[in-house]
Amino acid sequence: MTALFLLVAGLLILLAFLFVLPPLWRGQAVPDSDSDRRNIAIARHRMAELDEQRQAGALTSEQYDEQVLELEQALIDDLGIESAVTPAGTQGRWMVYVLVLGIPLLAGSLYWAKGDFGAIGIDPEMAASNLSNPNIRDIHKMVEGLAERMKTDPGNAEGWLMLGRSYKYLEQYPKAVEAFANAYRLLGDKAEVMLLYADAIALASDKNLAGKPTELIFKALELEPDNLNGLWLGGLAKVQQGDVPGALALWRRLESRLPAGSESRKEMQNIIASLPGQAPAPESPEEPSRAVQAPAGSIAVEVSLAPELQKAASPNDTVFIYAQALSGPKMPLAIVRKQVADLPVKVTLDDTMAMMPAMKLSNFGEVKVLARISKSGEAVTQSGDLIGTVEKVTVGDSGEQKIAIDRRVE
Repeated sequence: MTALFLLVAGLLILLAFLFVLPPLWRGQAVPDSDSDRRNIAIARHRMAELDEQRQAGALTSEQYDEQVLELEQALIDDLGIESAVTPAGTQGRWMVYVLVLGIPLLAGSLYWAKGDFGAIGIDPEMAASNLSNPNIRDIHKMVEGLAERMKTDPGNAEGWLMLGRSYKYLEQYPKAVEAFANAYRLLGDKAEVMLLYADAIALASDKNLAGKPTELIFKALELEPDNLNGLWLGGLAKVQQGDVPGALALWRRLESRLPAGSESRKEMQNIIASLPGQAPAPESPEEPSRAVQAPAGSIAVEVSLAPELQKAASPNDTVFIYAQALSGPKMPLAIVRKQVADLPVKVTLDDTMAMMPAMKLSNFGEVKVLARISKSGEAVTQSGDLIGTVEKVTVGDSGEQKIAIDRRVE
C-alpha cells in the first residue's frame, strides 16, 4: 500500500465526513415543557382579542360566550396532551461514532479483498512507453475490442474494413489481410476494397505485388480507371514486372489528375523522371529555376546478430532493417522485413522501400541506419527488442554498412 494511496483515500473519507457528521453531532431542537406556557400565552392573547371585540360591539354576548367556551376547551385539550417527542439534545450522536469507525474499516476491507493498491502509482516501464509511443496501448486495446466484436458479428462488412485499416496502421499486416479478405467476401468487387486488400497482401509479403495483389489492382482499375490509389499501385506492379512503359502510362495518367502545382504532383513528376530512360520532369513556368533532383540513392547494408545475443532471439522473430532521418520525424525512409533465421543478411535500402512518397531516402544526404529484432513483429520499438545502429551514413555511398545487433532496448 503506497503513501500516495493512503493520502488520497484519507482525503476522500474526510471530505465525506465533513458533509455527514456535523448535522448528526448538533442534533435537532425538540419540543419540551415550554410548550404549555406557549399555549397559555396564546390563549390569553386570544381572550384579550375577544374582550376588545365585545366592547366594540363586534360580538354579541352569546357569540362572546361561545368563543370563550371554545377557547377554554382548546386550551384544556392542549394542556392535557403529553408531548410525544422526548428532549434529544444528543439524540443521533451515536451514529457519528459508528460512521467514523465503520466507514474506514468497511472501505479498507473491501479494497484489501478486491482492489489494487499499486494501480494509483506510476509504472516506470509504462511511463517510458507512453512517452515514446503516446496512446499506443489504448489503440491496441481498442483494436482488440473491435476484433472481439467482429467474432460475434462476422457479417459486418464496415467493421471488417475498419479492423483491416486499424491492423494496417499498427503494421500487423497478416491480420489486416484477413480482415480485408472478409470485407471483400461480403462486399464483392468494389474498387476501394480490392485495393486495400491488395495493398495489405503486398505489405505482408515485403511489398511484393506479384500474384493476387496485381490481379486485384487491375480488376479495380477496370471498374474505376481513374482511381488514384489504383493507378499508383498499378504502376508499382508494372515496375516490379519490369514493364517500365506500362508503369509510365499509369503514372502519367495519375500525375495528370493531381492538382497543378501541388506537392503530390511534383513528387509524381520526380518519380516518373527517375524511371529508366525518362527525362527529368519539366519545371512549371511559375516556379523559379531549381536543380533537377538526382536519381534515387541507396544504401547497402549487411546485418548480423552478435554472438552474445544468439540465445535471446528465435529463428522466426522479425528483423526490421531501416533508415531514419538524423532529425525530425522517425518514420522509416526505407524499410525491409526479414527473420532472424535469415541472418547474416545483405540488403539494399532504396526509394522503392519508402513508406510515403514524400519521405524517401534520396531526399536526405545523411541518415541513421538501424536493424532491430522484434519478438512481437510490430514496427513500434518495445522494451526487450534487440537493436544495432550505424549513427551516420551518407546516402549513395558505394560502401557497405555493417550492422551488428548487439544490445537490448531498455
